[in-house]
Amino acid sequence: MIKQYFKAVWAQLKQQPMISMVSVVGTALAIFLIMLVVMIQQVKVAPYAPESNRDRFLHTMVVCASRGESENTISSMSERTFNQLYKLLETPEAVTAYGVFTAAQPVGLPGQATFSVDMRGTDDVYWKVFDFEFVDGKPFDKATLKSAQRVAVITESVALRLFGTTQACGREFEMAHTPFQVSGVVKDVSTMAYRAYAQVWVPYTLGIDFDFGDHGGIVGSLSATILARSSSDFPTIREEIKKNLLAYNAMLKETGYQVIDFNQPYDQEKASMLVLSNSVEPDVAAAQRMRWMIFLILLIVPVINLSSMTQSRYRQRVSEIGVRRAFGCTRSELVVQLLGENLILTVAAGMVALLLSVGFAYIGTDFLFVQTLPTMSTEMPEVNITMLLQFSTFGWALLFCFVLNLLSTCIPAWRASRMNIVNALEGSTFNNR
Repeated sequence: MIKQYFKAVWAQLKQQPMISMVSVVGTALAIFLIMLVVMIQQVKVAPYAPESNRDRFLHTMVVCASRGESENTISSMSERTFNQLYKLLETPEAVTAYGVFTAAQPVGLPGQATFSVDMRGTDDVYWKVFDFEFVDGKPFDKATLKSAQRVAVITESVALRLFGTTQACGREFEMAHTPFQVSGVVKDVSTMAYRAYAQVWVPYTLGIDFDFGDHGGIVGSLSATILARSSSDFPTIREEIKKNLLAYNAMLKETGYQVIDFNQPYDQEKASMLVLSNSVEPDVAAAQRMRWMIFLILLIVPVINLSSMTQSRYRQRVSEIGVRRAFGCTRSELVVQLLGENLILTVAAGMVALLLSVGFAYIGTDFLFVQTLPTMSTEMPEVNITMLLQFSTFGWALLFCFVLNLLSTCIPAWRASRMNIVNALEGSTFNNR
C-alpha cells in the first residue's frame, strides 16, 4: 500500500509539476518558520554537553535580602546563604555553587602580550553537576577550594593560545598579573550553556566578593544549581528547601533581615525565562500559550492556501476517483489514500524545511539566539549542529508535518470521497453529486 502511495505521488509530480512544486515550497516555508521558533526555545532548554542533565536541573539565581518596606536588596547569594539553604540538601544527587556572572580577565605568559578571557568562580561539585569533557588533567578538588589555591581549568582554545598545545596540565600562566597553575583542560563551551560557560574556571574562594558581608550576610556573588536524581524529586527538593528557608529566616531574625527566594529554585525552562533586572517569577504557562499562538498563526495562512491547491489537484483526478469508487473503493479508503499521498509530500517538504531551518539558525546565530540572562562575556552566541538537531526537533517537525497535512487535505479529501460515481466518471467537479 505504501509503495502505491509513492507511485501515485510521483505520477502527480510529473503530471502537475507547477502545482506540486508550489505546494511543497509553501509547506516547507510554513514548517521552516515554525522550526525556527522551536529551535530558539530548544537551545535554551534541550540537553547538550556540558548541560546534558537539564531535565534534572533546578536553579537559583537571585535572592532578596528584605528588611520590611525600608530595604529590599535583590542580588545573588552569599556563601552563607548557599550553605544554609542548599549545601546540605539530602534528596538531590549534587548541589553546586558558582559565580552568577563571568568576569573578563587578562591572561598571558610572562613577557608576552595578554588577551582577555571570561573567568568564572566555582566550587568542586560544579564538575559533577556539569559534564565537561576533559582533554587533559582534571578539575580541582574540595581541598583546593577550601585553601583557595591559585589553580584553574581552561578551555582548549585558551590552552592553544597560551601554550600552543592542549596538553597543558601543570603549566603556569598569569591572570590579572597573578600566577596560576593549570589543573585541567576542557572542550570549549558555548555561551548558550550559560551556567557552564566560561573560558577559565577557578575556585570561587579566590574572589573577594563571593560574600558581600552586609545585608545580614545574605547576598554575595553566587548562584546555585541542583542536580536531582530524577525530575520526579523536584517537589521533595522544594519542600526541603522551604524548611531550610524557615530555619534560616529564624536565624536572621535578630538582624532584622529575611530571605525572599521568589519561589526558587526553577527548572530549566522557567530559569531560562528569568529576567534578573526585575526578578519577577516567570509565567511559564503564559509563555507556552504565546508559542502555541505563534504556531497557530504560522499554520493557518499556509493551510488555507494549501487547501486550495490540494483541491485543484483533486479536480484533475475526478475520473480516477470515479473509477476507484466504481471498482468498490469505499469513501474511508479513498480519504486515507489521499491523506497518505499528501502526507508523503508534506514530510518531504518538512525534511527540507528542517535542513533549511538548521542552516539558517547556524548562520544567523548572532541575531537569533540572544541571551536573556545578562552576562559579562563579550563573546558572541555560538551554536553547533548537535545543539540544534535534537530528537525532540525531529519530533516537532513530524508533528507539524502531520498537522499541516491533516488541516490542508482533510476537507478536500472528504469532498472528493463524497462525489457521485457517475458524475465523477463523466469528469464533473466536486459540486456535482
